[in-house]
Amino acid sequence: MSATLTVVGLGSGNPDRLTLGIIKKLKAASAVYVRTAGHPVMAALTELEIASQSFDGLYESLSSFPEVYEAITAKLIEEAASAPEGAEIVYAVPGHPMVAESAVSLLRRRCPEAGIGLDILGGESFLDEAFVRLGFDPIEGFQLLDASGIRSSQLQPELHTLIGQVYDSFTASETKLCLMELYPPEYEVIVGHALGVEGEEQIDRVPLYELDRLAGYGNLSLVYVPANRAETARRRSFARLHEIVDILRSPEGCPWDREQTHESLRKNLIEETYEVLETIDEDDPDHMKEELGDLLLQIMLHAQMEEELGTFNVYDVIEGLNDKLIFRHPHVFGDTEAGSAEEALKNWEGMKAEEKRRKGLKPEAESALSGVPRDLPALMKAYKLQKKASRAGFDWDNVHDILAKIREEADELQEAIESGAPAEEQMLELGDLLFAATNAARFIGADPEEALTRTNRKFVSRFHYIEQQLISRGSTVEDSSLEQMEALWQEAKEEERKL
Repeated sequence: MSATLTVVGLGSGNPDRLTLGIIKKLKAASAVYVRTAGHPVMAALTELEIASQSFDGLYESLSSFPEVYEAITAKLIEEAASAPEGAEIVYAVPGHPMVAESAVSLLRRRCPEAGIGLDILGGESFLDEAFVRLGFDPIEGFQLLDASGIRSSQLQPELHTLIGQVYDSFTASETKLCLMELYPPEYEVIVGHALGVEGEEQIDRVPLYELDRLAGYGNLSLVYVPANRAETARRRSFARLHEIVDILRSPEGCPWDREQTHESLRKNLIEETYEVLETIDEDDPDHMKEELGDLLLQIMLHAQMEEELGTFNVYDVIEGLNDKLIFRHPHVFGDTEAGSAEEALKNWEGMKAEEKRRKGLKPEAESALSGVPRDLPALMKAYKLQKKASRAGFDWDNVHDILAKIREEADELQEAIESGAPAEEQMLELGDLLFAATNAARFIGADPEEALTRTNRKFVSRFHYIEQQLISRGSTVEDSSLEQMEALWQEAKEEERKL
């Protein structure tokens, strides 16, 4: 049987707040270890003639906090295991042992495995002083975050937020940058140093953008961000979007939104997608932001309809997407490697096949053309079908054979037209020609949809040029001859060459 290991809290820094029980434990201990000798209470322990050893040296010799906490844990377990039976080793930490003390969390997991008895005695946490000195009630909604690992996804502006472990100006800068993703630069925050410690306490109120310009950051520093329950703050949250869509579909919401179904919104989803594509082509970020919002609304509405039926909600959609992205990127989240985009795509396809196997499907038994959505636009679908056939080895040898095929299909279309073949036959010949042209696009590494989009854009630009020139001459396209418009068309081409 080994010694007992007892963890005690030294409080937030005021020696008068030490409990009598903790003082007795410290005095009776076989050995006392402290995380840091830089805590304000250490002077009082010296007056009480309580000897101790600190782990400050580990902070200087090791490169990261996790390494420090691992070393502290290992040392304490080693000391407890080698101490005489019945001995009690005390580990004293600032504040409360269960608040922002990673080594204590490690001890709680590992002491039982090592057969070491572990006791934990609370102390006054820095939270106690923060509630009093900063003047807010945590029951209103409160979160505690660690500055060393803070992420914008953790922030909830409607809650009072305390950020601990703000050790220095660098950490304060990282905290500021994170907060500014949700809060305006002028939002007032409060910085507290050594709260409750007589003669050392300092409280500063500053706009967020000045957070890292303050001096005095240290082991007893924290940042308080008062709750912001203004509607403008909530508008940046995904939860608020979900709430708004729910309201729109509710009995008290919008009559039009309530009436919509998956089928009625089908065309809207397609239209909004193409409007996003238009903003990409126009390289217009502001318009893109708006159109991406419209597309996101369509996704939210479809997910909301299923939530009302109890099948799934938008958070299930997000979870499924996160799982898929992690699973299909083993070269990022696993131990597989990918040195190029081609290798990454190969990993993606491999994991996609594995997903099907886990669902009881047999990807090797599927058609080589499976997986192409039924309702894709025809040109895009032809491109994807040809790519899949090519992977299976069904492909042309070179682009020259494809160009010959295009000429062959053009001749067959001409023959069908000149012979007066039925409209259905002419349409099929036209389809063959388009399919062959799509193959040529694939062979030269061009997306046929994008190629035709650019040609459409070029046609619109030149036609607008014709219209504008005719208007400047007091005429219109309706009043002009084909020869006049053709001449202007050639002018438009010449202007393009000059650009």
